[in-house]
Amino acid sequence: MKLKSGHGWFCLSIALLGLLAAPLVACATETFAGATPLEWSQRLADSEMTRRGDSLAYTPAGKAKWDYTAGLFTLSLLKLNEQKPDARYVTFTQKAIGSFIAADGSIQGYRPEEYQLDALNPGKTVLALWMLTHEERYQKAAAILRKQLDTQPRTFDGGFWHKQRYTNQMWLDGLYMGAPFYAGYAATFGGDDPAFDDVTKQICLMDKHTYDRATGLYYHGWDAAKVQPWANPATGCSSNFWGRAVGWYAMALVDVLDYLPANHPGRAQLIERLQKLAAGVVKYQDARTGLWWQVLDQGDRPGNYYEATVSTMFVYALAKGVNHNCLPPSYAAAATKGYAAIVKHLIHDEGDGHWSLTHCCQVAGLGGSPANGKYRDGSFSYYVGEPVVNNDLKGVGPFILAGIEVQAMTGQ
Repeated sequence: MKLKSGHGWFCLSIALLGLLAAPLVACATETFAGATPLEWSQRLADSEMTRRGDSLAYTPAGKAKWDYTAGLFTLSLLKLNEQKPDARYVTFTQKAIGSFIAADGSIQGYRPEEYQLDALNPGKTVLALWMLTHEERYQKAAAILRKQLDTQPRTFDGGFWHKQRYTNQMWLDGLYMGAPFYAGYAATFGGDDPAFDDVTKQICLMDKHTYDRATGLYYHGWDAAKVQPWANPATGCSSNFWGRAVGWYAMALVDVLDYLPANHPGRAQLIERLQKLAAGVVKYQDARTGLWWQVLDQGDRPGNYYEATVSTMFVYALAKGVNHNCLPPSYAAAATKGYAAIVKHLIHDEGDGHWSLTHCCQVAGLGGSPANGKYRDGSFSYYVGEPVVNNDLKGVGPFILAGIEVQAMTGQ
């Protein structure tokens, strides 16, 4: 297929501001605890590849699944490879994602009838592998994933359901899972310009339904039918501002803008929403540490804690927004402070040349039927009661990406 050109970062609405107000480039890359951001990205990437081994690769008797977290981690490896070429990053990614994909593009374990937006997230890595290798199976697999969106169930106003079994529900998580892949596929293969309109619509609908003016934050989920036990019967929103959910939304915004054409009217809408989100994000950055809390607006309420995945996601989104002139340069301070805090407080030296990212919320959701039998009611006690682990890929991947962007923001 012919590549479609002309997409990429070009934020006309604030380009002049960026030129006038951009900080002077430092003579040398800023270091954090003795290493540059790219070196930290390499350290955690190398450590995690060693820990994981071949466990993310498909084998008939194995436990590996077609999984959104593997998609996030492997995409971060390929992005790191662009800055610091290393064949190991590509090989690991090809084993982890490519092992699921047959010659005809069929994907082991992918069930389109479930209409899970989560299942589209590895599609971003599939697109990247196609660009890197031009193996036809990757193009075919991407097309299979893209086809899901043609019949994805929608709310009354056109928003994608998060999953088939989550009737009439939109989650912030789903925007990251689906929107950048949707836009990336259109930008890569062309012939699907209406997709950019739809991507913009999905993000704007989530903003319309879940944004809270009083805090400047976003609720985790929205039930269009207003019938879920976790939903406010008047608004349909869940009841708390879960950090990682807002982090997913932040990453969705900056990643979609990679692909939206410079002349598309949706760019101005998404940049405005990114700026609105950034204002809320920095408002709740902890002044003492520079980190963000598991439940963003609850500070040191008993049970709340500094959480790694949200902190890495926010640093990535803020730094990337600054780098591409979609956020004012003033946000560089919050991104830098946050990154330094992650390295200081959440990165642990294992003592054997390996490093760990600590304080990661393992998983959280709304409703459903979790394995532990506890209903996910979206309450404060629910979010702070979920397991906390080290090296969750939902934090490792964004940390690697954050290092790439902070390096660009603070260095040469």
